[in-house]
Amino acid sequence: MSKRDYYEVLGVPRSASPDELKKAYRKLALEHHPDRNPEDAAAEEKFKEASEAYAVLSDGDKRRQFDQFGHQAMGGGQGGFSPDFQNVGDMFNDLFGDLFGAVGGRRGGRGQRGADLRYTHEIDLEAVLSGEEASLEIPRMLRCEKCSGTGAKPGTQPERCGRCGGSGQAVFQQGLFRISRPCEACRGEGSVVRNPCTGCRGSGRIEGKKSLKVRVPAGVEDGMRLRVAGEGEAGLSGGPPGDLYVVTSVAPHPLFTREGPDLLCEVPVLFTQATLGAEIDVPTLEGRVKLKIPEGTQSGKTFRLRGKGVPSVGSLARGDLHVRIFVEVPSRLTSKQRELIEQFAAASGADGAPVTKGFLDKLRDLFD
Repeated sequence: MSKRDYYEVLGVPRSASPDELKKAYRKLALEHHPDRNPEDAAAEEKFKEASEAYAVLSDGDKRRQFDQFGHQAMGGGQGGFSPDFQNVGDMFNDLFGDLFGAVGGRRGGRGQRGADLRYTHEIDLEAVLSGEEASLEIPRMLRCEKCSGTGAKPGTQPERCGRCGGSGQAVFQQGLFRISRPCEACRGEGSVVRNPCTGCRGSGRIEGKKSLKVRVPAGVEDGMRLRVAGEGEAGLSGGPPGDLYVVTSVAPHPLFTREGPDLLCEVPVLFTQATLGAEIDVPTLEGRVKLKIPEGTQSGKTFRLRGKGVPSVGSLARGDLHVRIFVEVPSRLTSKQRELIEQFAAASGADGAPVTKGFLDKLRDLFD
């Protein structure tokens, strides 16, 4: 039976780009791989067919020959082409890494990278102005100093695994490929500890705490992550440490709401101050300042104080402070105060209140 066209096998047009070829092959290889289809001869044949097609079409010279002469260029139209095992194995490893295990085995080595850690650090809004140097104490797994992280008793060393010969991989044949998986005897490390350290029981690390200082930059925002390389968990069996991620949490402020580099503050004023105008005290992150409000200031009026906000990360420029006024109406009146207000109301009506007057005019237009 004649072989199918390689483009047809991969399900791509003849104009397919290298990325399109790779994507198509990955999909077919994952679907028909022998590990996912044990004892399925049809799936294994499809896997071999897709691997052969990609081995040809992913090679520029072979693809040009195939485009011009078809299967004849590959050694005949009845299946004469047999892809080189090493090339196909390298190709498969490049695309899938250790998804199914390396083809033909790989050299292992003791040591597994430590886990990354996350630590939440709370910072006050005032500290956002200039940043701070935070002193942290991080509970984590530390390298065992007794065995220098090797896991072996002092004076001894881990020995090469006799089952895998130090490769860390157990290799077996399956169809076209030799498939490798982590060696069960050494758990893929390539070596075993015959005489474990009494301090860490062979793991190479112990529980502990690490004190360190972390510079929190000015302008830091809530939820921002700061990466501190190498300050995560110690690695297993002498492996490299993970990283520490410090997540900043900006504490809520009783007076200010933050919107990026800007701050918002709501300030109450007496209705007499709003009516007559006044000079009031306004809070900032650096202390109180004076703000003059004109007569007739309405509730909800916002004043901007330039440069009284906070900076952005990496910038010296600061945002603004927006002061929103709300007019407080007294909840209790003395008889004298009520008398004066009644006199004022009788004398002014809506003439001195343009918003109210406009609203009443609209009501009359609608309902009169």
